[in-house]
Amino acid sequence: MMALIDLALDEDLGRGDHTTASSVPTGLLREGVIRAKEAGRVAGVEVARKVFERVDAELQCTVLKADGASVVPGDEVLRIRGAARSILMGERLALNFMQRMSGIATRTAEVVAMLEGTHCRVLDTRKTTPGLRAFEKWAVRIGGGVNHRMALDDMILIKDNHVDYAGSMTAALEGVHRYLAAEALDIPVVVEVRDEAEADEALAASERLLRPDGSPLVARLLLDNHTPAQAAEQVTRLAGRVALEASGGITPSNARAYAEAGVDFVSMGWLTHSVPSLDLSLKSVDLP
Repeated sequence: MMALIDLALDEDLGRGDHTTASSVPTGLLREGVIRAKEAGRVAGVEVARKVFERVDAELQCTVLKADGASVVPGDEVLRIRGAARSILMGERLALNFMQRMSGIATRTAEVVAMLEGTHCRVLDTRKTTPGLRAFEKWAVRIGGGVNHRMALDDMILIKDNHVDYAGSMTAALEGVHRYLAAEALDIPVVVEVRDEAEADEALAASERLLRPDGSPLVARLLLDNHTPAQAAEQVTRLAGRVALEASGGITPSNARAYAEAGVDFVSMGWLTHSVPSLDLSLKSVDLP
């Protein structure tokens, strides 16, 4: 995380903050406070704190609203005390992280609340901002969601293109089975299916190609671009043989319908590629 913060600081500071250096006296001590300007779920507080500490190790940060806390307009979230120049140099980057992460956490929490009363859980996807995945997926967790795979190395996810290139679902899963054995890997296998026939083929192969512990190869079927009614049919038809995830075009307007269809998970790229940031600001405060 610190390496990413350093890259972001390098991007923002360039050869130096000429505005601050030319207009703010050296040695001036001040306090800054980050406040919420709209209601939501705050996230990225710890990231902001690390940004300020990276700019100037002598800055003192006081967390007033921890990651995951609910805020309303006017709530103070973080106070920063120390050199005025340092506060100004870290301001924009700290706010960028907090606003982006708080927006994701807020909307994730809203979707999680929509699914209350069902057993369905909310997953994110890899549709994240390049370089910021760790922060955006952290925000999803703060909002009560569950992370899908973080990268291509922690899960095998067979999608339609893999099946098409392999020649069939069975061929793709046979290749997966051989690969896991050859590499001595123990990672989850999730399979995207387009219809009932593909689901049946995937399960037949999964129950034939067992893991070393005797369990089926596939941990979860991903129902791609199914309607809620089609998802409900799959839930009834497969009757608990495998965990089911609905994916593709899921937004807050239809997430509840998929949850009520009985799937175990809904995965939503919307959480990280389409949510607005939460409005926050930093204002200068004179030291007492």
